[in-house]
Amino acid sequence: MHPTGYFKQNTFILAEAFRIYFMRKTILSISFLLMLMSCKSVKNYNAQITRLHPVSDLQKDVDKLYNQLQKHHPRLYQYTSREVLDFKFDSLKQSITEPMDSREFYKKLAPVVSHVRQGHISVGSANKRYTRKEYKQLKKKKFEFNDLDFDYLDDKLWVVNNKGNDSLIIGSEVVKIEDDSISSLIKVYKNRFSSDGFNATLHDRSVGKYFSSFYFKDKGFMDSLQIFFKKNDSMFTKTFRRILKEDPIKKKDSTTVSKRIKLTKTEKKAAKLAAKQKRKFNRKHGYIAETKNHTRNFRFMEEDSTVAYMNLRSFTNGNYKKFYKESFHKLDSAKTKHLILDLRDNGGGRISEINYLYAYLTNTDYQFLEDSEVKSRTPFLTAAMSNTTPNSLKVLSAIVSPIVVIHNLIKTKRKDGKLYYSFKYTKPKSPKPNHFKGEIYVLINGNSFSASSLISTHLQATKRAIFVGEETGGAYNGTVAGIYKIHELPTTKLKVRMGLMQIDAPYKQTPDGYGVKPDVAIVPTSEDVLLKKDVELDWVLNRITEKENSP
Repeated sequence: MHPTGYFKQNTFILAEAFRIYFMRKTILSISFLLMLMSCKSVKNYNAQITRLHPVSDLQKDVDKLYNQLQKHHPRLYQYTSREVLDFKFDSLKQSITEPMDSREFYKKLAPVVSHVRQGHISVGSANKRYTRKEYKQLKKKKFEFNDLDFDYLDDKLWVVNNKGNDSLIIGSEVVKIEDDSISSLIKVYKNRFSSDGFNATLHDRSVGKYFSSFYFKDKGFMDSLQIFFKKNDSMFTKTFRRILKEDPIKKKDSTTVSKRIKLTKTEKKAAKLAAKQKRKFNRKHGYIAETKNHTRNFRFMEEDSTVAYMNLRSFTNGNYKKFYKESFHKLDSAKTKHLILDLRDNGGGRISEINYLYAYLTNTDYQFLEDSEVKSRTPFLTAAMSNTTPNSLKVLSAIVSPIVVIHNLIKTKRKDGKLYYSFKYTKPKSPKPNHFKGEIYVLINGNSFSASSLISTHLQATKRAIFVGEETGGAYNGTVAGIYKIHELPTTKLKVRMGLMQIDAPYKQTPDGYGVKPDVAIVPTSEDVLLKKDVELDWVLNRITEKENSP
């Protein structure tokens, strides 16, 4: 090689080495600065929520929240008059006479907000934040209390499942936690959230199902809890602790360690195909990793395919179109006579999904939604530009804002002095060619909320289904949801979520403020649940058997 070429090549290599070196140094420096900023931000936030806030600043947070609701919520006074709400918020301000931290403020604020009686408004508590290092350490442990699943039945709180090792605790009544009786806790927690309107079924179902979350919002982080139980007329206590997820002392016995089996090409291909099929199945059915269940489930109840059962836990995740397309193809091919649609404990989800599902259930042309009342000509920009939106997303929103604004202006119109946003679901639609033509039974309870109440309204209004269970927690006449604005209060840092659109079907009932009511009212008792008796499903199956066997 010529000496000049050799020199140039070495110079290039040296320059490239320096470039890589300085790039790595720059990345490490930026990462270090971001980590320091993050640690400082966490420290400042934790100091802010735990300090005692001045009375005047707490009152300003009350005013700020009420102003946000008045500015953005389209049906703020639907169930509670302006005069009453004005009085409630003003009384709250007057009751704040001494400094308090953010968690204590949450306990006073949440019950007042619940008087709005709109179920999609929620007030978050002030919880400690963790640095990345702290969070990593925290993830290594689990809180045994969180392994318990509860249900509130017959005015008592029951343990209905335990994901931990102690199965004997299942079926026990929870009497007291630390120094608080369960009756007093339940009474307090019910006042911190609301259903849509005046029905009470959502309170009973949610306060049981989400008891652990309510307790955490109330008490905050804890390392141990002493709980008093009652079972078979015997009282006992158990202390739940924060423990390591895996016992580091437990070591594998060297004699049980097996050698890794080498697969053949055919076996590898089969394993790869099986894993791919499993991923597709999980996407289609909406896999829930936390509970190892699926959101959407379908099966025939009898060998002759006369009765089919479809359990929908929510309308939130997975490829729903493939699931419904395949399920209703099976129903059509089998000429199934009866379909049981289980919407119990279904908290709602995507409008697109229930609109798609309804096209398989209805037997007439339909309009799924009415135009949605809003408070702004640009509701999507209102949601995107909230003070809780990360700056990076705000920048992105600002870049695309001309397109969003034009789209929103086209979709909104003024009518009778109010603004309305028009979804595509307001256009007339026809049933799917292979829509279900048999008899439909719908199972509902107080946790049937939002989207599950909306599709239930359609099915009941058109007399398309027989409803069994208890009144839905979501209102028959619609709800304020669609898109959400999440606003953080400046002093206490509490986050308040509110819907920005009135979402309702073209059907209404009077009086307003109640859910879809069952044709056959059945509420399971604590004995039914603990013995794993599905009394609502049993009633439907018995009814179908009687009809099939009758002349």
